[in-house]
Amino acid sequence: MTQNVSLARGTVMAERSLVARAVLQQCLDARLQVKPSVEPDPAEWVEIQKGMVIYVCFFKGADETVIPKMVNTLLNVKLSETEGGQRVSVLELPGDLLIIPQATLGGKMKSRRMQYHSNIGKEEGMALYLQFVALCEQELATRTKCTEAGAQIKHGTYGNRQVLQLNTNGPYTHLIEF
Repeated sequence: MTQNVSLARGTVMAERSLVARAVLQQCLDARLQVKPSVEPDPAEWVEIQKGMVIYVCFFKGADETVIPKMVNTLLNVKLSETEGGQRVSVLELPGDLLIIPQATLGGKMKSRRMQYHSNIGKEEGMALYLQFVALCEQELATRTKCTEAGAQIKHGTYGNRQVLQLNTNGPYTHLIEF
């Protein structure tokens, strides 16, 4: 990670470069196509019930050291709503998780076009994505409340365009950067 030091109104501020970005969306249920229909086989889908969708993108400079921080932050942020209206983490709910690789989160507009020069390479990104999914699965498996409730994790296919169907009780979307 690089450190840039800049002066702002007489103070020194350290600015770190981004290595990952995630978007969180609470959901009542979601369905993701992970494999398109190819004759004679129908499309393959994964589905979750009440919980959270996590879109994730890795940037150049990201490595496996960011994965535990991401998992801890994203699974413990209090965004999910209980029946009584209280905000709790997806682990406390307990709820399902749908993890979707989303390279477009790394895009920057230049002359009316989106460019993705900041994104990590496909092979490195896939390796980090698989580590992220595995650590999320491990974290959910260690939570008695989650295992007793049958909470599950489903995930998309890295590097493929996928169809998403999402049912939510309101646009409650959050961007978190690492």
